[in-house]
Amino acid sequence: MSTTESASNYDALEQMSVRELLENINREDKTVPFAVEKAIAQLEALVNATVERLQQGGRLFYIGAGTSGRLGIVDASECPPTFGVPHGLVIGIIAGGDGAIRKAVEFAEDDTEQAWKDLQHYGVNEKDMVVGLAASGGTPYVIGGLEACRQQGISTGCIVCNAGTPVAAVAAFPVEVITGAEFLTGSTRMKAGTGQKLALNMLTTSVMIKLGHVRGNKMVDMQLSNKKLVDRGIRMLMEELQLPRPEAAALLKKYGSVRAASDAFRNSGAQKQL
Repeated sequence: MSTTESASNYDALEQMSVRELLENINREDKTVPFAVEKAIAQLEALVNATVERLQQGGRLFYIGAGTSGRLGIVDASECPPTFGVPHGLVIGIIAGGDGAIRKAVEFAEDDTEQAWKDLQHYGVNEKDMVVGLAASGGTPYVIGGLEACRQQGISTGCIVCNAGTPVAAVAAFPVEVITGAEFLTGSTRMKAGTGQKLALNMLTTSVMIKLGHVRGNKMVDMQLSNKKLVDRGIRMLMEELQLPRPEAAALLKKYGSVRAASDAFRNSGAQKQL
């Protein structure tokens, strides 16, 4: 039996008080970052391979089912606003199609051929990196997709939460975040989902930094899509360029991004000095 399906370390959950439930769930959740830590060397290999693919004009795909698929879609959807990259650079695909994001599609994850069909819809090719997401490590949809990619010479990775799984066996760059038994037996949306989310955060953040979308510790390419982000951009320019708020706001409005505004200001200053 996989560890994600093994019996919880707790029993008689219905007899616990709310406080006991919350404290025990939290106690289990605290173990997840340590599981991720043990997978850092594997994550490093996946990040390096992904950076190489994207530098050569490739894309990053996630394929998964259920919670894993949804986590991939969330991570992909957050890359454009955070790093200013095109929406087609990181793509999340879930078994059952977009409708499965909100409502489970029965048996969609059991189709071994559908993932490759879904990937072909985006014209997946040898420049790309395809990462399979499967807490169990045994999802047929993911296995079939990674196998097809391998046969076509497409780079593959995975993030799973059990050791020695079929998904990891077909991935060139497997990442195994062994989160162990869930508080609620078999409910992998909990610890396993948290472990996958942490790994995904590390993957795309590291990749985007290496691709040059971060300066210092700032998201200089972020999309200014709401008032909060505009205000953040203004404060970033105020700090970096030592400008009063009105000047920083005017600069950001004129150039449309923190990077462009900062570069324009510095270049104009250099020209004045010459």
